[in-house]
Amino acid sequence: MSSIAGEIITETLEYDGGRQVTAYVPAAAAEAVVFAGDGQLIASWGKVLEAADLPPTMIIGAHRVEDETLRLHEYSPGRSTAAFAFDPQRFAAHEKFFVEDVRRWAATRLAVRLPADRTAVFGVSAGAELALAMGLRHPDIYGAVLCASPGAGYRPLTALPGRLPRTYLVAGTEEPFFLTNATRWADALREAGGDVIMAERAGAHGGAFWKHEFPLMVAWAFGH
Repeated sequence: MSSIAGEIITETLEYDGGRQVTAYVPAAAAEAVVFAGDGQLIASWGKVLEAADLPPTMIIGAHRVEDETLRLHEYSPGRSTAAFAFDPQRFAAHEKFFVEDVRRWAATRLAVRLPADRTAVFGVSAGAELALAMGLRHPDIYGAVLCASPGAGYRPLTALPGRLPRTYLVAGTEEPFFLTNATRWADALREAGGDVIMAERAGAHGGAFWKHEFPLMVAWAFGH
């Protein structure tokens, strides 16, 4: 463990005409890595891990687009509804970027190549839908899903995959819509035999609530 602050690195990859990726690189050699969407927000949260009794953890965050509709298209493989039509092609393109390009950049630029049991995918709100989708679709890569206040665009399938990542869900008492979504996922994953934590906290939808929970999630995924 080290009290020395880590380094923030931001670079631009080729996806979608140029998409930035930001990494928090701990001062000590990384023993665990967390991939996330909304990278311009999440990567800086490495600082809240510094004071916790955790293995050195790298955070790699792919930045989101400013347009919220496009963000939802990229983050959720959800279903078309009368209110909102998802874009499977945009989701698939972003999935390839997230799973292949971002991980390749992490391996070549930051020399982080860790097995699934030391790799998590994290997200908040719509980004939590991305985390769930990536974890369920790629359990051989992401051994744990850390999911805060998931939206409802992506919901449990009738039959979940046979191999499930370990999953930590959290939502606040002051965000009932998102609490319902998190509980729905927790119930479905448990019924499928998954290893699930469902935490209901006093709190509202927003960065302060999620940032406070983040070290607890990382401790659950990777702590000694």
